Amino acid sequence: MLRDRIISSVILIALALLVIFFFPNWVFCAVVVFFTGMALYEFYSMVERKNIRIYKYFGTLLGILVPIVTYLEYNMKTEGMVPFSLALFTVFIFARQFAKKDDANILASSSITLFGILYISWFFSFIIKLKYLPNGANLVLFLIILTEGGDMGAYLIGSRIGKHLLIPRISPKKTVEGTIGGFLLTLVLAVLSKPLVPEFSYWQVLVAAILIGTVTPIGDLVESLFKRDCGIKDSGANLPGLGGFLDMLDSLLLTSPMLYFYVTTFCNIR
Repeated sequence: MLRDRIISSVILIALALLVIFFFPNWVFCAVVVFFTGMALYEFYSMVERKNIRIYKYFGTLLGILVPIVTYLEYNMKTEGMVPFSLALFTVFIFARQFAKKDDANILASSSITLFGILYISWFFSFIIKLKYLPNGANLVLFLIILTEGGDMGAYLIGSRIGKHLLIPRISPKKTVEGTIGGFLLTLVLAVLSKPLVPEFSYWQVLVAAILIGTVTPIGDLVESLFKRDCGIKDSGANLPGLGGFLDMLDSLLLTSPMLYFYVTTFCNIR
């Protein structure tokens, strides 16, 4: 499994580098749309296992429109398109309930459909916002290195020397040693990646690393909590060694908006 995980990770990292640095922004957006759609579909399929009726295809269709609208907002220079679209999609989801033949699970189905769009589509669309900032390509790479590097470090360290389970009721394999090791590795990767973000001081880089290093395991644990509630091990089986697309994106869903708001609010990068 470790071999498959490494191979899948190397392929995805190579794809990310090509898309980030050598292709136009619309290709980057298209990749984000694809990953968003796959992760959202997996999320809805996962929830269906609890016998809750979800508008899987309708919700996935609305969800993939969020990164598209984010891309159009920057290219058309029209502020407010994303909040407007989210409000509009909420109305659509509520109106969709009128077509149901019974009143079973109305609150659950509408809430979970909307939650999936916010949790996956909206949060992950911040990676497009990062790309459009000054030095955006390097910021995206910085984000991926710290998030995925820290996550991989936690996995490797935990599998080798981990002895104390972190939260066994949520994840039977995540350990305290792995979590601490992943956090420390995130700090080291941030310092090594400083040339990618020359506009940041070392203090700003370390603060970003602390934020990402803290949020990364939370994103992983949140998805593990959802999977445990639905009675599954992985969100999918499309990525050998990694599971599904949601398994791969779980931490990035939280670190993407975290880094965006940090650099725009506290580092004045706009």
